[in-house]
Amino acid sequence: MRKALCALALLAVASTLAVLAAEETDPFLWLEEVEGAKALAWAKDQNQKTTAEFEKVKQFKPIYDRTMQILDSQERIPYGNLRGDTVYNFWQDKDHPRGIWRRASLASYRTAAPAWETVIDLDAMMKADGIPWAWKGANCLAPERRLCIVSMSRGGSDAAVYREFDVTTKKFIEGGFSLPEAKSNVSWRDENTVWIGTDFGPGTTTTSGYPRVVKLWKRGTPLSEAKTVFEGETGDVASTGYSQFTPEGRYDFVVRTPAFFRQEMYIVLGDRLLRVDIPDDANPEGMFKDRMVVSLRSDWGVGGKTYRQGSLLAIGLDPFLRGRRDFDVLFEPSERISLQGVTQTRDALLVNTLDNVRGKLTSLTPGPGGWKREEIPLPGLGTVNVTSADEWQSSFFYNYADFLNPSSLFLVADGKAEKVKSAPRFFNADGMKVEQFEATSKDGTKIPYFLVTPKGFKADGNAPTLLGGYGGFEIPEVPYYDGVNGSAWLERGGVYAVANIRGGGEFGPAWHRAAQKENHHRNFEDFTAVAEDLITRKITSPKKLGIIGGSQGGLLVSGSMVYRPELFGAVVCEVPLADMKRFNKLLAGASWMAEYGNPDVPEEWAYIQKWSPYQNLKKDVVYPKAYFWTTTRDDRVHPAHARKMAAKMMDQGHPVYYFEQIEGGHGGGTVNQQKAYTEALEYAYLWKMLG
Repeated sequence: MRKALCALALLAVASTLAVLAAEETDPFLWLEEVEGAKALAWAKDQNQKTTAEFEKVKQFKPIYDRTMQILDSQERIPYGNLRGDTVYNFWQDKDHPRGIWRRASLASYRTAAPAWETVIDLDAMMKADGIPWAWKGANCLAPERRLCIVSMSRGGSDAAVYREFDVTTKKFIEGGFSLPEAKSNVSWRDENTVWIGTDFGPGTTTTSGYPRVVKLWKRGTPLSEAKTVFEGETGDVASTGYSQFTPEGRYDFVVRTPAFFRQEMYIVLGDRLLRVDIPDDANPEGMFKDRMVVSLRSDWGVGGKTYRQGSLLAIGLDPFLRGRRDFDVLFEPSERISLQGVTQTRDALLVNTLDNVRGKLTSLTPGPGGWKREEIPLPGLGTVNVTSADEWQSSFFYNYADFLNPSSLFLVADGKAEKVKSAPRFFNADGMKVEQFEATSKDGTKIPYFLVTPKGFKADGNAPTLLGGYGGFEIPEVPYYDGVNGSAWLERGGVYAVANIRGGGEFGPAWHRAAQKENHHRNFEDFTAVAEDLITRKITSPKKLGIIGGSQGGLLVSGSMVYRPELFGAVVCEVPLADMKRFNKLLAGASWMAEYGNPDVPEEWAYIQKWSPYQNLKKDVVYPKAYFWTTTRDDRVHPAHARKMAAKMMDQGHPVYYFEQIEGGHGGGTVNQQKAYTEALEYAYLWKMLG
């Protein structure tokens, strides 16, 4: 036994040394210096080459112009937060490129031309401060919503500054709560106290770069005197404190997140923290009329019953704390019906579900005889989501959209739904068709996908086709109206497909877990199975098939390209992960090890290395001429993933395109001009390669 243990120890040491050696021989580590002079010069040089070529594509200019019209359109739906009889909205257009936070009365909002009042003008702030501000949001103290913690970032990064703001005076409060730029958590406990997690100094953040320490900060006191309430571990994702304000009272919580999809929840009772006895992979959905609402990611046997994974449960908090475990089952999933979200109003829980990737919205109201269920009627088989609701009023907004019909915003008040806004038709959908098919993956699993075909389409294998996907973090890919894609691709004769692969949240937690960690290879098998199905049905052919994805979707398309390069004629890889040997060492990467595995553990690296795009590139393989883009200000997924992937392919002799937007954070730009330019580059590339 001792010899075996020694052998294992030596093997682990050898594996570690091999890993270190591999890192030392990576010739592109210098591209991990985000703002290093050499790295930025390289990016600038690639930008010049790529943009010079793409701007010459005949579709580039008209697509850019049309995209700017769409993004700046005054007819877009001004989605907002309903606060009493006031609607708050953040808006960007040609006159307000950085954006304004504005408000209108609900009565005015329901008209065709609301009378908006500007509350914060980011363009004016940028002019005064000389800082390229990007809006991150406002957390306002319920129920009055007068005091707000406003967050803004430089260039769209996740790290932001926080400042207290009074919406009645429309001014930042002198001497109010204020934090410098950091990845912080700030929320209200009462008018004079906030929960805070930030970078308090060495050792106070996790390896993922998020707050580890939870404190309460009293008004008028220095940050250094904030009282520590909880400390998580350095290897955690994060820890945070928050309060939920309801008509029944305030509930204080602290949540430690040791890893994605796992959390420890504590309820604060005076000076005591009491652990809430639910599974660590359950999702607390909040308090509703003195009831604790929880959704499950795995089966839970408790109180003599077994509650199925994917179920939504409720129980009175006081009885629960006294030991009762007889939950009300508010939703139970089936094979193709899954829970997507829970929102609450003063009177009801709004439960959003997917039925074979088509949305449903149900209102649940408790009463003496149990829970009353009422399905909210939708105009079609598209996607529905609640855009604004809170615990203090019964009214709420929900949005409906599908691939071909512009989004519609509905207001539900006094039990009646009223369409209050509709987006314009940004492209001509006449003659277009939406279908749902299934492909068979390598292990026999049926993978659904949506197919949108243009007017006059013929299945002869010649149609330029764009296939998108994501497949991670239990996030589903659902039908939605995309004016840019419609005008730049569908209206010009392109076919569009969306794959609902494992790893996503289309069919609940099990669908996600089926492609986690050691099973992540199924991401690529499912996606390429859909690609093969498109080819088999003669929708398209390999030379006419392009794929697109961002972030985890960028990992998906770059990995699929490496796995089956012969299937694709174009690859759009947006803000991707790619170097999965070092992803946990770059920015927020350590927080995603629950999704992919830990490359520093030899047993886990053994399966990661089989599909990691960066490590599996080969010099003697023919790849499609891919297009990688990222942003310098992305402080979530490190720009080095895209940089290194492109650089390594170039070094191996593979032709490749690369573009790096300076602003934008984990997205395509901060202002509409940047977003439109990024979109136009993508579609110019696709038409160049596939058209």
